[in-house]
Amino acid sequence: MKLAERMSRLGTETAFEVLVKARALEAQGRDVVHLEIGEPDFDTPKNIRDAACKAIHDGYTHYGPAQGLPELREAIAEYISESRGMGVSADEVVVTPGAKPIMFFGILACVDEGDEVIYPNPEFPIFESVINFVGAKPVPVPLREEMDFRFDIEQLKRSVSKKTKMIIINSPQNPTGGVLLRSDLEVIAELAIENDIIVMSDEVYCKIIYDGAGHESIAALPGMKERTIVIDGHSKTYAMTGWRLGYGVMPADLAQQVAKLMVNSNSCTASFTQMAGLEALKGPQDGVAERTAELKRRRDVIVDGLNAIEGIACRRPSGAFYVFPNVTAMPMSAGEFADYLLQEYAVATLSGTAFGEYGEGYLRLSYASSVENINKALDRIGNAVAKITG
Repeated sequence: MKLAERMSRLGTETAFEVLVKARALEAQGRDVVHLEIGEPDFDTPKNIRDAACKAIHDGYTHYGPAQGLPELREAIAEYISESRGMGVSADEVVVTPGAKPIMFFGILACVDEGDEVIYPNPEFPIFESVINFVGAKPVPVPLREEMDFRFDIEQLKRSVSKKTKMIIINSPQNPTGGVLLRSDLEVIAELAIENDIIVMSDEVYCKIIYDGAGHESIAALPGMKERTIVIDGHSKTYAMTGWRLGYGVMPADLAQQVAKLMVNSNSCTASFTQMAGLEALKGPQDGVAERTAELKRRRDVIVDGLNAIEGIACRRPSGAFYVFPNVTAMPMSAGEFADYLLQEYAVATLSGTAFGEYGEGYLRLSYASSVENINKALDRIGNAVAKITG
């Protein structure tokens, strides 16, 4: 079957490919430590699970509005208004099966062929994939280790052209755990307003910040709400990855167009899942802080452990649940090192190049796993480095 040319421009998410390889090793009886998948090992809280079961029994098993159930959109609008410090109404919210559709639909609705889209690199790979898919030009701005994996603002300014249609930001960031400063956001906002640029702000890790005053959204800055697409969801904050529940907050006229894309692709997000999401937002929030505190403990274990291995240097991330250690001292590429760790030591990691060209020389490790598993992985990585450099 001859495929459409556009399919050659669509990328993938390497984490799932590595997961398949890791599962194959497990099928052979190997004890694999999984640090490749960005998925918390916490169970979804019981009150959320109970709400989903109740919703099923109450008949929330039918089609719902493409834009999302009104009661959930109202709750999201209230949550975003309080957490971001800006007024949001339900008609500015679109609920989708996971946060990825907002990435896809937002770019599809706003970016034409030949437009330019600025994005961080290394970055969540779906952004570059979709930019290419719609026929736009990806313009990467490297995230540099010496800047704690924040934008080089001067390079960002130089990257803006008359063709720039969108700037994508992700803070806290996957894969580096970097967090943009308010001063960074202010410069990006200034560029967006001066050049009539849309900003897509991926904020799915907004509740997983360890240092400072907490999350700040660019959408809350003066003049930015009307030109920003905020991406958020339940997967990371409430340990609901498999539930597939995300949402976007954007100007109401754009929300109508994104809802139209929902009609043409998914029809709607599962209603009982949305009712579980409603309980997540309205129910007890103690577990959010507890899970973040546990992730911070794990962060410190993995960062200290990696820095104790000669030849590996690792910055301490301020958010999310990933580390991005520098492995340039290894006598092989990051991809070769990641393959070596998986095949010889049964530690599943990702090469930094899975997140873009500027990820060379780094690995991404998820520490959304138990301290026991993290320590096991550290021992194996230490033994692997000793053998390679020995």
